Amino acid sequence: MIKLKTSYYKIFAAFSLMLIISSCCNTKFLQEGQMLYTGAKITIKNDTLKKKEKSNLKEALQDQLRPKPNSSFLGLRPRLYIYNITKEPKKQKGIRYWLKYKIGEKPVLLGDVDREFNKKIIVNYSENKGFFNAKASSDTISKNRKASVLYTVKPGARYLISKVNFPEDSTVINSEIQNIKDKTFLKAGNPFDLDVIKAERERINEHLKNRGFYYFSPDNIIVQADSTVQKEPKVELFVKLKKNTPQISKEQFTIDKTIVFADYNIADLKLGKYGIPYNTDSVKVYNNLYIIDPQNKFKPKIFDRTLYFEKGDLYNRTDHNLSLNRLISLGVFKFVKNEFIVSDSLNHKFDAYYLLTPRPFQSLRLETLGKTNSANYTGGEINLNWTNRNFFRGAEQIKGAIYGAFDVQVGGPKDANNIIRFGANAQLSIPRIVAPFKFHSSSAYVPRTNFNIGYEFLSRTALYTLHNFNTSFGYLWKENERKEHDLKVLDVTLVAPQNVTDKYLLQIKGDDSDPNNIIPPNPSLQRVVDKQLIFGPAYSFTYTNTMLPKKNTFYYKGSVDIAGTIAGLVSGADAKAGKQKEFFNIPFSQYAKMEHDFRYYRKVNSKSSIATRAIVGIGFPYGNSVYMPYTKQFYVGGSNSIRAFRARTLGPGSYDPRKQNATFFFDQSGDIKLEFNAEYRANIYKFLNVAAFADAGNVWLVNEDPTRPGGKFSKDFAKEIAVGAGVGVRLDFSILILRLDLAIPLRIPYYEEGKRWTFDQINFGSGAWRKDNLILNIAIGYPF
Repeated sequence: MIKLKTSYYKIFAAFSLMLIISSCCNTKFLQEGQMLYTGAKITIKNDTLKKKEKSNLKEALQDQLRPKPNSSFLGLRPRLYIYNITKEPKKQKGIRYWLKYKIGEKPVLLGDVDREFNKKIIVNYSENKGFFNAKASSDTISKNRKASVLYTVKPGARYLISKVNFPEDSTVINSEIQNIKDKTFLKAGNPFDLDVIKAERERINEHLKNRGFYYFSPDNIIVQADSTVQKEPKVELFVKLKKNTPQISKEQFTIDKTIVFADYNIADLKLGKYGIPYNTDSVKVYNNLYIIDPQNKFKPKIFDRTLYFEKGDLYNRTDHNLSLNRLISLGVFKFVKNEFIVSDSLNHKFDAYYLLTPRPFQSLRLETLGKTNSANYTGGEINLNWTNRNFFRGAEQIKGAIYGAFDVQVGGPKDANNIIRFGANAQLSIPRIVAPFKFHSSSAYVPRTNFNIGYEFLSRTALYTLHNFNTSFGYLWKENERKEHDLKVLDVTLVAPQNVTDKYLLQIKGDDSDPNNIIPPNPSLQRVVDKQLIFGPAYSFTYTNTMLPKKNTFYYKGSVDIAGTIAGLVSGADAKAGKQKEFFNIPFSQYAKMEHDFRYYRKVNSKSSIATRAIVGIGFPYGNSVYMPYTKQFYVGGSNSIRAFRARTLGPGSYDPRKQNATFFFDQSGDIKLEFNAEYRANIYKFLNVAAFADAGNVWLVNEDPTRPGGKFSKDFAKEIAVGAGVGVRLDFSILILRLDLAIPLRIPYYEEGKRWTFDQINFGSGAWRKDNLILNIAIGYPF
């Protein structure tokens, strides 16, 4: 063991030494007189700036400098070394070309640095931030054929805004600007900042666009700065229209006609000016909408619900974007184009044209896949999916799918039996709220009413068969791109068992007939094959800003599931008191379940980020139920959870699954779930990403289960947290992300207390240890 560890240290030391030597050797490839550019440093000399202000200015200026030096890792430059040692390829393809120009990196030399240009950039940027008297100088520091450039910046005093003026006149457009001047971004006492001035121009432009000034542009606004009125370093600002602003930019426009080409195809139509078709032979008028749809592919009312403009309305940029986004979110149009054409220049009116190109209404897709998981199952799946995107000519989507799958256990410590699944499901999605009440949404996303129905057959060979029927009805709507609501008014699940074998029943009842092979009773297995009837509402809310180009982003999803509450209250159900009620000879489930999923993403730099997740969930059975339904309980482990433990083999609490005497693994579940994940992600080369991660968590029971001692949640829950860690490789091919994560357990909650941390047991040199502790997860997409 000591020899093995020593060997690893020697290999690691040799590899590190090789990297250091390779980094130092980069200079030997330089030609005579050349120097490797190692970067630039900026020194700011100013006694009036605060430490944070000086730091922010320095960081901003650093980003402006060009070129950037060769990329480095821990001070080394392996990509540059690969470029240097790879011979020049004869062709622009092949392994040598790929190594030298794709993996490798051409050296950045001191001669590539234009110091005069960089000094101008520094001065210009400083002036844009209010340092009107900025000066910059440079110096070169060289040693051992490496050179860096030191820029010294003397920004001088920063000019502050003394006063902001919005000159008045009698025009309509000036009146609109006066109405919003109190919300200006330009505040007296703040530093002069060109970026804030640009934001102010955009703010005024946005307001005017929403007040009918369709042809206005932020370039029509000028902000003049006068620094001569005071001796102090201050400026007075004047916000006004440029004198050469076109007259059309100062006019408010209203909507005259709204014309919709519902089946627009540029290849089939003769187009006039602005790309509008000449012929409009089949025009239907519906609520002041002019609709051209010769083949009657769509019901006219769908456009009335989707488009926000009405005849006589003042043009509004917000309504303009809402209409376009809602048309796109219908999911039935491949291209959406919009034009506004002046129809009455004297009265400032224009017509709104919507040119819509439908997608193919029907599609059929066949999917096949092979899969393997950490529970030693290997199998395949086939899915046949059919979609119609315009079923009733109102952009209603109907989807149908049939599927089949099998999983065969390959290896593993126990015989878990094979699994066969097949089923079918259908969904009808209507692009509006179908309800006895009115629902108005001003969102850019069309709300939907969803109906679902499905059936699944599941057979665990030699154990049992389950028939699962599910149907639901509810609504899905988005307030905006960040907030989404999903309300299932009714969600019904019926699980019916069949062919429960004697082998499985023996595990439930136990068997002590053979003193050498006593099987204790395990009644918790009965709940897997109990008839289950679950019905009630469910709601989830999702908030995310991960689509925004921000350094820190956040994701949250909260869900609530309430089953059998009204039925339980009306019937007076009390399972603990022996008053369990049934529908159609099936006890219905009564419980409340809540789950919260928090995720936080932080960009470290352009090549790396940190992702974290916390999940908290609890399910509480009451009334007609003593236990949570098996299908509604929580699980941990597997490729998207605690990756150092096989899927559904962890918990509850400190219960030791190795003590179960069944000849197969059965899924471990719980009523309470805590899970925490952290992952560092880095891009190595284009599609190649690596990660280092740590996972922790477990599940627990609300009520005591004698067959699973240690499973109930208690004040000592923190001692029962499982911990795992590992490394991963992610191949990001844009259309899919193939993920391989290798993890090991660091804390095992079912070990004896005081011996649950396993650092002292790690032994990569042992084949038996690797077999039991190295868990490889292969998956598609990121875990969170």
